[in-house]
Amino acid sequence: MQNSSPGHSRLPSFLAFARNSRHCGLLKPYIQVRHAQGIHNVEGDKNYKAYLSPEYFDAHLTPLGWQQVDNLRKHVHASGLSKRVDLVITSPLIRTIQTAVGVFGGEGYTDRMDVLPLMLANAGNSSRAAISSLNCPPLIAVELCREHLGVHPCDKRRSISEYQFLFPAIDFSLIESDEDILWKADIRETTEEVAARGLKFMNWLWTRPEKEIAIVTHSGFLFHTLSSFGNDCHPLVKKEICKHFANCELRSMVIVDRSMTGSDASTTNYPGKIPAGLDRPSDVVDENKLEKEGPDS
Repeated sequence: MQNSSPGHSRLPSFLAFARNSRHCGLLKPYIQVRHAQGIHNVEGDKNYKAYLSPEYFDAHLTPLGWQQVDNLRKHVHASGLSKRVDLVITSPLIRTIQTAVGVFGGEGYTDRMDVLPLMLANAGNSSRAAISSLNCPPLIAVELCREHLGVHPCDKRRSISEYQFLFPAIDFSLIESDEDILWKADIRETTEEVAARGLKFMNWLWTRPEKEIAIVTHSGFLFHTLSSFGNDCHPLVKKEICKHFANCELRSMVIVDRSMTGSDASTTNYPGKIPAGLDRPSDVVDENKLEKEGPDS
């Protein structure tokens, strides 16, 4: 599944999904996770105009979303992924951070002077106890894997200083600006720009020393980034790569070279949406709106 976009020659030549690769050709395994159900997903499924409402600024998880987090956490531990992940990367929005700490964080936090909690109690209206940073991989926040930028308040982040207070043990040092200077109220990032940002993120991932990395991000970001791959594959394979993620869905992937031979079905993929609930991504709104209004609207 070759990336045909110009200017990204550093990317490996082949992207394989849901594979347990033999070590001869393995370059780096990744785990992609879409955040659990957010309050914007519920209202946006009923009326796409809800995504324009300031009420859903930096939308947090719903109670059902937290149930989805708990179920994915059980799967991650039962499948052995929790012991293999060396690093968790999260988009710096409240719904992705909550998903990341809930799935990959430690157990309940006990107040200690020498250990910071990953999440304070009730952070982001979660009604949840504090989460420990003990016995879990490090978590870092990265702007490049944010959702489709602009116009939708649900995709605008808070200040980093506010996040740092709520999630003390997460590393926010890679984010340069305290305030959100990327999100614009009147300019929506084009799909091409999202894809280009996604490929830049993949290039950056390639520089990381960790062996296995989990990425907690968004439906639109995943869709547009992964659509850049698989252009030399069978159409059914390409369709599978580009399929939208359900809330709290986990897919394993590896980046390998053309010399890889043989692979087996993954035992770690997770279908997400357990329990089931409304999860219409805000990114789908743009596509549906264009279909209804026509290209000249």
